[in-house]
Amino acid sequence: MTESEEAFARRAVRRKRLFLRLSVASLIVAAGLVVLYSIFWWRDRSYPVGPRAVIILLILLSARQNLRQYRYAGVLEQLLPQQSDDPAYRRC
Repeated sequence: MTESEEAFARRAVRRKRLFLRLSVASLIVAAGLVVLYSIFWWRDRSYPVGPRAVIILLILLSARQNLRQYRYAGVLEQLLPQQSDDPAYRRC
């Protein structure tokens, strides 16, 4: 593994919790929009739901991608060697 690849993997591991939070936040936003658009449609049956459904779908796809990145970061965390506190430590 090159130095830049290892740096990329370590950065992904550091962001692991962020990916999970983004995934959960996206699910909450999508659920909120479903409720909101359902209320709008219930009050006015001519309310266009189609374009809003596409927005919700894109948010759900984003949540899925963030969850995938969270899982990949977990795998990378197990595969990467533990980094020593010693600055002289370098993996060849």
